[in-house]
Amino acid sequence: MKFEVTPIAFVQSCYKEKFATPRQPGLVNAATGVITLVPPFNDPDSVAGLEECSHVWLHFMFHQCLDQGWKAKVRPPRLGGNKKMGVFATRATHRPNAMGMSVVKLDRVEISQGMVALHVSGLDLIDGTPIIDIKPYIPYSDSIADAVYPFAQTAPKSLPVIFSNNAAQALANNKPLQTLITQVLSQDPKPAFHKIDNTRVYGANLENMNVTWVYDIKDNEEIIEVKAVEPA
Repeated sequence: MKFEVTPIAFVQSCYKEKFATPRQPGLVNAATGVITLVPPFNDPDSVAGLEECSHVWLHFMFHQCLDQGWKAKVRPPRLGGNKKMGVFATRATHRPNAMGMSVVKLDRVEISQGMVALHVSGLDLIDGTPIIDIKPYIPYSDSIADAVYPFAQTAPKSLPVIFSNNAAQALANNKPLQTLITQVLSQDPKPAFHKIDNTRVYGANLENMNVTWVYDIKDNEEIIEVKAVEPA
């Protein structure tokens, strides 16, 4: 059996590439985006009542992985990037059907001149991600207090983020972007198997700005130093 899936919306996101995008939703609350519905699904009636909800589930396609296939076992970053687990025991992007789901905060519903858009925050989706369904988050059924997942029981440890003089000057009049960069990088986006090397420069595109940073050890603590923030 085969099924056809039609995108109902697309994401406008502060994340322009996969690298540095958080591996789970809700870890970076400064990350905002807009979910814009496309015809014929942009009928205002389709979102009637949704404005009363605080959070929604987004079901989406890992569209940049569609042609890369899948494997029965994958290497989750939370296990150091070396230990393998079954793909169905993880949230790996390379799956038999490249579908994902994220719960995000619904900040507001916008309806104007034939446009229906959901403004959300805490998202972990890159720009252009196709949305295939939207559902309300229902606290009594979707939050399970005694649920167990032994491989990632708590959120990852946040790393301190500091800014070089050049980076601080570039962000002097853009506090929201500085907050976004701090929250994103504190999640430690580098590959899990990379060792600390302050000569290795990492980079990512956030809000159409090229952000570069290095890892270092100061006072026996791993830190991230943002070196530059420049227009993409």
